Amino acid sequence: MTFHESDKVEFKESFDRDAAVTASAFSNTKGGTIFIGINDRGNVVGTLIGTESFKEWTNTISQSTEPRLIPEIEELSCEGKPVVAIHIKENPLKPVSVKGRCYRRVGSSNRVMQPHEISEMHLQSIGSSWDLTPAQKTTVEDLDLAKVADYIKKANETGRRNIAPDESPQTVLEKIGLIQNSKPTWAALLLFGKNPQRVLSQATIHCGLFGSDEISVLDDRMVQGTVIEQVNDAMEFIRKNIRVAFVMTGEPERKQVWDYPVEALREAVINAVCHRNYTISSSVEIRIMEASLKVWSPGRLASGITLPELFSSHASVLRNKGIAQIFYDMAWIERWGSGVQKIRTACAEAGLPEPVFQEDQGFSVIFRKDVFDRDYLVRAGLSDRQISAVLYAKENGKITNADYQRIADVSAATARRDLKALIDKNILEMKGERKGIYYILKHRPKIIT
Repeated sequence: MTFHESDKVEFKESFDRDAAVTASAFSNTKGGTIFIGINDRGNVVGTLIGTESFKEWTNTISQSTEPRLIPEIEELSCEGKPVVAIHIKENPLKPVSVKGRCYRRVGSSNRVMQPHEISEMHLQSIGSSWDLTPAQKTTVEDLDLAKVADYIKKANETGRRNIAPDESPQTVLEKIGLIQNSKPTWAALLLFGKNPQRVLSQATIHCGLFGSDEISVLDDRMVQGTVIEQVNDAMEFIRKNIRVAFVMTGEPERKQVWDYPVEALREAVINAVCHRNYTISSSVEIRIMEASLKVWSPGRLASGITLPELFSSHASVLRNKGIAQIFYDMAWIERWGSGVQKIRTACAEAGLPEPVFQEDQGFSVIFRKDVFDRDYLVRAGLSDRQISAVLYAKENGKITNADYQRIADVSAATARRDLKALIDKNILEMKGERKGIYYILKHRPKIIT
């Protein structure tokens, strides 16, 4: 039997000092087990175990790590050969270092952590976050208390925080930890500052509208102010630069149908400013292209959450706890890690392709249009009969050769050539076998039921 390494499993043919590095990575992530006697190809080779082996291995890991790790070691028999399992628990106080370096487990590899990751992980392990630390070179005078009063009103309206009417804005911020020892925290400055960019210039959203070549800039805006103002102003820029259609539904008011569901875009923008890494000298970016819209934020996912976990039920891991608390009080976010699913559901209900979530020197959400309208298909060089076929597949979910013959009034051979051309243009894909062959849109969204 062949075994495989993973984010919680490491194989070593024999014990060496690199085991301490893996132990550090496991302790900084979600724990794991180092198996001695299995090579890196996953083949069981067995290992020699001396009378002092366990003690020596424990001491090597313990003396190489800071804070010191105490592994649990047990002897196993695997395929009739002796194998040792070294169990490493997730350490409550992070990060754990080896010779001054800190590591985290990513897939089946150990990665050196960057300084900002080390700082973030330590703050998380003690129940804090960067934005709850005092903002350098600022005083309470740098806060606009009228903006705090607006927040108090909204928090009372949502019912998520009940604040007495006789409490002053400054007292409220002190009680919720956004002013500490008479000094504003970074969260207070970003949420309620008179000019947050004076001391944190990267706390902005750069919005751009791009032409069909995705290079030429048709509209450009650097959104500043508090993060609350930035969300509202960025959404104004988006609404101005995406299309909206008015659909008659039989109701007194016409329904607005945007290129992308506005509630999903707003969720993505809120998440970008709430969860970004503000210690990185980059702005949040919103790029509106002809067939897509991208929201990118500096910094990878917060320590303790992986990309695959975003698509299942997961704990809400907060990089900026102070900002998140205020956004929660205002009912801008929920606490249960539901933002990604809300975005996916809104796009599916709008009949749009599944958004793309990815880590690319930061974290991005890419929304894609339903590009298969007549204008797009004409620009793609399709003939009238091919356009009719694509629109038929779009409406009915699929098209067959027989359907194409009937719609276009052509022979089976011509239908076959035209359908192959649509496959070559990356518009259709073929499904089924032999007499059951049919064609669907290449980027047709998954239907969530």
